[in-house]
Amino acid sequence: MRIGVDLGGTKIEGILLSPDGRVADKIRVDTPAQKYLETVDALCAVIEQLQQLSSSKKCSVGIGTPGALSPSNEHGLELMKNCNSICLNGEPLKVDIENRLGYATRVENDANCFVLSEACYGAAMSAKTVFGVILGTGTGGGIVIDKQLHTGPNRIAGEWGHNCIPSSVRDLITQDRQCYCGRTNCNETVLSGRGLKQSHFERSGTELEASEIASLATSGDVESSESIQIYCEQLARCLSTVVNLMDPDMIVLGGGLSNISQLYEQVPSLMNEHVFTDDMLTMLAAPMFGDASGAIGAACLWPLD
Repeated sequence: MRIGVDLGGTKIEGILLSPDGRVADKIRVDTPAQKYLETVDALCAVIEQLQQLSSSKKCSVGIGTPGALSPSNEHGLELMKNCNSICLNGEPLKVDIENRLGYATRVENDANCFVLSEACYGAAMSAKTVFGVILGTGTGGGIVIDKQLHTGPNRIAGEWGHNCIPSSVRDLITQDRQCYCGRTNCNETVLSGRGLKQSHFERSGTELEASEIASLATSGDVESSESIQIYCEQLARCLSTVVNLMDPDMIVLGGGLSNISQLYEQVPSLMNEHVFTDDMLTMLAAPMFGDASGAIGAACLWPLD
């Protein structure tokens, strides 16, 4: 049995994962709002409860976070960076958790955990190279090759959400967009839920949440349908840069916007126009695990014994 914990902005979900990929037990609690030490307390409490629920020896622990560990600083500490839960940035989260628990853990970006779960047990089990995309409050990505997570020396491999949008996508928005990372026109500013919401408002003058736009589009609302069509175009053009660079066997979409059925119907053919090949063979897939993916992937940070 392995323990996986998904640390989100609003909830902490911990699971016990059996060797066959089945979730044997689950605990979900609220995340303390922007309070670092209380977040560490809550994380450790979830892990300790799961250890007690396990009937096996002490389980390995993997944790998915909304950011990444920086390489060790001059003091040998790995500090958190790039977190949209900003109370984590600059904090030695891994060290603090391990000091509290008394044993080693593994910590990775939540998008990396998502793609690892889908590559090991989910929609991409049969794929050799997988690019996983989070389309939700933010826009992240991760890379798995032969069931192994690829992170790179800077631990940012797959952070495609903070690449600048292609110029052809810039033509589909009315004004430049500031990203929380400090840059302008990141993919996230267009492809996140906030991005879709802003695009729809710029076109229609109506302010709706991304889920409302998708629902109205399915019901035949013309304005919403056009917004989803434009979003499909934007996503296809942004994903085409990934295919031209790493040529994955499969791209798996996750996050709340991955529930938009039109993406799977329209985006692959739209990508063909921008990928440097005659007939694109990369598959686009919906996730198998939904919002459980982060915790499952976190558990998979440790190999089976």
